[in-house]
Amino acid sequence: MALGCLQRLQVWLFKALVGLLFAVFRLLSPSSGVSGRKLPPITDPLLALSATQLAKKIRRREVSSVEVVQAYIDRIQEVNPLLNAVIKDRFSAALQEAAQVDKLIEEETGGEEVLEDRLPLLGVPLSVKESFSLQGMPNATGLISRRGFVSTVDAPPVALLKRAGAIPLGVTNTSELCMWCESNNHLHGITRNPYDLDRIPGGSSGGEGSILGGAGAVIGIGADIGGSIRMPCFFCGVFGHKTTPGIVSNENQYPPYSGRQEEYVSTGPMCRYAEDLLPMLKIMAGPKVNMLSLNTKVDLKKLRFFTIPHDGGSMMTYPVNKDLMQIQKQVVQRLEADLGVKVQEVHFPELKYGFQIWTTYMGLPDDKGKPPQPFAELMGEPGRPVWPLWELLKRFLGKSEHTAAAIGLGLLEMSPLSKPSASVIQLKEKLQKEMEELLGTDGVLLYPSHPRVAPKHHHPLFRPFDFAYTGVINILGLPVTQCPLGLNDEGLPLGVQVVAGKLQDHLTLAMALYLEKTFGGWRDPGAN
Repeated sequence: MALGCLQRLQVWLFKALVGLLFAVFRLLSPSSGVSGRKLPPITDPLLALSATQLAKKIRRREVSSVEVVQAYIDRIQEVNPLLNAVIKDRFSAALQEAAQVDKLIEEETGGEEVLEDRLPLLGVPLSVKESFSLQGMPNATGLISRRGFVSTVDAPPVALLKRAGAIPLGVTNTSELCMWCESNNHLHGITRNPYDLDRIPGGSSGGEGSILGGAGAVIGIGADIGGSIRMPCFFCGVFGHKTTPGIVSNENQYPPYSGRQEEYVSTGPMCRYAEDLLPMLKIMAGPKVNMLSLNTKVDLKKLRFFTIPHDGGSMMTYPVNKDLMQIQKQVVQRLEADLGVKVQEVHFPELKYGFQIWTTYMGLPDDKGKPPQPFAELMGEPGRPVWPLWELLKRFLGKSEHTAAAIGLGLLEMSPLSKPSASVIQLKEKLQKEMEELLGTDGVLLYPSHPRVAPKHHHPLFRPFDFAYTGVINILGLPVTQCPLGLNDEGLPLGVQVVAGKLQDHLTLAMALYLEKTFGGWRDPGAN
């Protein structure tokens, strides 16, 4: 089914207008001031261990929690002036909590197994995306009008990780109101990619991706409604999992979700090492953990594998970079050689309309007919809604409190592209049926994470719709794990999305372990 000629013309005109406006924004944007600098390599061996390994060493008293927490504090203090990823720390409180952990272990009489069962992450440091409530920490999500807002409670998945023994070190930067692929706002500034400081770390969980990729954290937590876990993990060379929706609680996040958005957002783990994904998800799922088959042993040789090399040539997205096409082909070759399976290349014409599908479903009302809260209202809270055109004028005069991306999203909301389309709904329903039939309970799909590797700062403003490669998976409600696949010739991370059927999260997590072993996983950006 094709979009009508008039709608195609509207898309083209809007795309041209966005490109022109954002080109001007780019010219008005200051430089990062860190061009040419590199992160120092890690020197403390504790920073090269997974959270699972650290927890085991802490339980066995081979290393103290204080030592581990201090190692990560030292690393954050070393790299954060370059990355601007951690926007508020709680180092003093974290060291006190680590000392309490060490005391608890000294006094424990039940043995290591009891501690592992009750407190699987005991003494391990954790970073938290600032959009999650973390008691005593800011929760402004880059909005100047929320400056000074401090959380009084923990978001449920944060509370569960803390209850499992994890120690939060601080909160990390996001895009303004978590609705853009670059973590930049006028409250906390711009976050940088650990592999190239002139490039973006992604968004909205870009602070998490950046500090994880820079070895300033080992595990973190993010939320994903259009790729906000997967894009930062891809750009920053780490692992991230978008859980089957409805498993991990999305409560106590800002901004709140409205309309039908709760159906498409997923909270999930982000980490440097694949073996930490499964234990983190077990914890974060809380009472709904039994809806997933996380204890099921996966035999990859018995799975069915599929690959989609690109979206079919969307007029909204740019062609997939040759490095990414090649690395996905290498994954296919290794799967076939190592496992003796046949990876089938498939194509879905509906994927060309990934952006239109995403924006249509994000704008649908809930089951009571209430539409989602307008983005312009969120931009103005706790006051009146902003006028995007007025903010655009103020931006040209250097007077707006809002980023170019946020203003652009406000303008997009006013355009015909943001209005629900019956033809697009039909496209999505057809794609949903075909994808679910393809994957079943034993299918795994490879799909590009993005059309290109980490872009330069502000360059996504020229290509605002490339996130469709991740966003369409949200609307389909499928679990997906972002996996790093080494570096290209420029030293920038490569990667791929691994998708499975609903509630089959254990399949993509098993694939993450395989791909880490096969392609090397995370690489120290300071060593490249």
